Amino acid sequence: MKRIIIDGGQEISGTIKISGAKNSIVALLPASILTNGKCVIKNVPDISDVRILLEMLEYLGSVVSFEDETIIIDNSNVQNKDITEEFASQLRASYYFMGSMIAKFHHAKIAFPGGCVIGSRPIDIHLDSFRKMGIKIEEKVNEFIMDVDKLEGNYLYLNFPSVGATINIILASVLAEGKTIIENAAKEPEIANIASFLNSMGARIFGAGTSKIIIEGVKELKDGFVEVIPDRIEAGTYLIIGALLGNNLKIENVIESHIDSMLYKLKEAGVKYKSCGNSIEISRAKELKPINIKTTVYPGFPTDLGQPISTFLTQCNGECLFEETIYENRLRHIPHLNAMGANIKVFDNKALVIGKTPLHGRKVKATDLRAGASMLVAGLIADGRTEICNIEHLLRGYERIVDKLSSVGVKIELIDLPE
Repeated sequence: MKRIIIDGGQEISGTIKISGAKNSIVALLPASILTNGKCVIKNVPDISDVRILLEMLEYLGSVVSFEDETIIIDNSNVQNKDITEEFASQLRASYYFMGSMIAKFHHAKIAFPGGCVIGSRPIDIHLDSFRKMGIKIEEKVNEFIMDVDKLEGNYLYLNFPSVGATINIILASVLAEGKTIIENAAKEPEIANIASFLNSMGARIFGAGTSKIIIEGVKELKDGFVEVIPDRIEAGTYLIIGALLGNNLKIENVIESHIDSMLYKLKEAGVKYKSCGNSIEISRAKELKPINIKTTVYPGFPTDLGQPISTFLTQCNGECLFEETIYENRLRHIPHLNAMGANIKVFDNKALVIGKTPLHGRKVKATDLRAGASMLVAGLIADGRTEICNIEHLLRGYERIVDKLSSVGVKIELIDLPE
């Protein structure tokens, strides 16, 4: 069992380079099987979710190499195999194989997706949209069986702008007959990144990154190339850390427009930063004003940064209101923050954070990926030693996080203890 040990309170300075976006690469890899040719994907983060997806591709027959942040995939021998629970239960992004496999093979058998337990996270929008494209779906105890004779484009209005559903519909539509229109589509930057990859193969996708996406189906896709965009969630997490502990901490490889909502809130709290090209330099704020945070769909404040920013709120002078609107179980980290000295009251999907409160190191648990980031931030600003268990969650989304923090002055180590 892996754990992270942190001796908190150190001022940090230097440079942290942001890796490729987890939320892009976990869809780009399933998308790659839509071609029988070769795909080159650059700026790939070496995280556990990527390694699992590469195992899945190899299981399907892809020949894969991963070196120097570049993945090369040869799909000339890809076969249609069942995506078993062994694979699917390890990460939620396994459901992207639903769209790519039904488009390529017109048949898919996939176990229910796993991932962090942060709410019910239904995939009804995915399934309803697939059915409107002529796909027959049989839901069994722990798997979906999907078949289609003729995959047809259709007009699809999403009741909620789901990122996963938007991407899955795109994957299913690129080889469908006719035109698919997605209204009220999710607008996250990762969607445009995936559309760029598919278009490089010969797909015809228009409007990705807006609320209306049009896909004109083509008969086949060829070789593909893409560079993964920088991870805006990783960037936001390190900016939160810099706002609490930084001394001219430089965060590089950032697309600032992707984190506007985050930067606006830091500025509202009294944090000062300097932008220079693709880098942001940030220092610790002496006094933090209280702010309110409400997570929502892009370009609003991202749910994936809600848990890290809640730790930041404990250091603001006054009352802050945090509201989570996407997932109902995003507040499971609050008891661990309170155990470290925070004063947070939870009601429904809201939390009243009363600060400023000093935090004290102790043993805590990463209940999910972004909760792990919250505990990490707490350990960095706490006095004494913090030990975070279940850290495997954190490693799913942050590449070389211990190395990156060590390089800027954090006393942190990753240890592996027997079960």
